[in-house]
Amino acid sequence: MKNFKYFIFSLLLSCRYYSLAGSIPPHINSIAIPIVENQTSEFGISESVTENLLNIFLKENILKITDEEDATSILRGKIIRITDAPYTFTKEEAVTEYRFTVQMSLEWFDVKNEKNLLKRTFSGWGAYGLSGDISSDGIDNDGDGLIDGEDDNEFGDPRQFATKIAIEKIAEDILNEIMTTW
Repeated sequence: MKNFKYFIFSLLLSCRYYSLAGSIPPHINSIAIPIVENQTSEFGISESVTENLLNIFLKENILKITDEEDATSILRGKIIRITDAPYTFTKEEAVTEYRFTVQMSLEWFDVKNEKNLLKRTFSGWGAYGLSGDISSDGIDNDGDGLIDGEDDNEFGDPRQFATKIAIEKIAEDILNEIMTTW
């Protein structure tokens, strides 16, 4: 009976690990990430998004990053919309917080089978106020539940920080989607 319980526990544990880990098709062992196309007027955003995607794939090391000629898969992105709009108001209808949002369409293409493995739109946002100092603006700029002095990464230009956070969220969501697709 004890061996049977151990067997069931081991089986459940191995199934849990397998289902959480995801599995990419076996013939896909590399990925090319060409520069993201920008269909907006936001200067420099395509380079920032591409760099964040490359960095997160390098960090997680799930697929070898290579050029398009040698890749078994290609990740193509297109920034389709940027919004930088008022988000929070006072009772007097004065803006206290802006939300910078990046929307991006993405295709993950299987070169060998000549088909899309993933085709989806992703969105990420960052918040900022008008005070000019995000370390004391009373806003959770990166959505991590920490505000100002509690959050050691909230510093710098408010809009640039919001842009950085939006881009990082998109890169994380894309990686998570690829890992859980299979």
